Amino acid sequence: MRILFADEARFGRINRPRPCWAPIGIRPEVASQLIREYIYLYDAVSPKDGTCVYLIMQRSDTACFQAFLNALSRKFARQDILLVLDGAPNHRCRDLLLPNNISLLFLPPYSPELNPKENLWGEIREKIFKNYALKSIDAVRAKLKQAVLYIERNPTMVKSITSFPYIRKSF
Repeated sequence: MRILFADEARFGRINRPRPCWAPIGIRPEVASQLIREYIYLYDAVSPKDGTCVYLIMQRSDTACFQAFLNALSRKFARQDILLVLDGAPNHRCRDLLLPNNISLLFLPPYSPELNPKENLWGEIREKIFKNYALKSIDAVRAKLKQAVLYIERNPTMVKSITSFPYIRKSF
């Protein structure tokens, strides 16, 4: 059985300037914008080996979550999957058709700190999206693809960020 933690996050053209390094006496200039265009990154991560499965989608709804579940099921077709996730409405919808090899386990309400996937969102925002004002939603998509490659090429880092003590004890 493969245990995966899943979540989705919104990425878009609104940016929040973050602290950055600059030589003494120089104040860095950081672009800022308030354009409300978003896309969503769905992800499942295995803290045991650092494996991740990503899907970039236009929305966060039941149909997109269904597509993510189907992709996850195909990726690990020969394994049973325990998918740990929050209780968002699109994760619990009656219209959802759960693939045969996936079982869902919901985290307690209002407890994002239990999902190690949340830490990877912070890593992506800090390393890939920090202090960028992107000119189009296609530029956001390109940055997300860059983020996926960064995470996929660093499974050791993923394990170190997502292997919470309570998860490590369960292996």
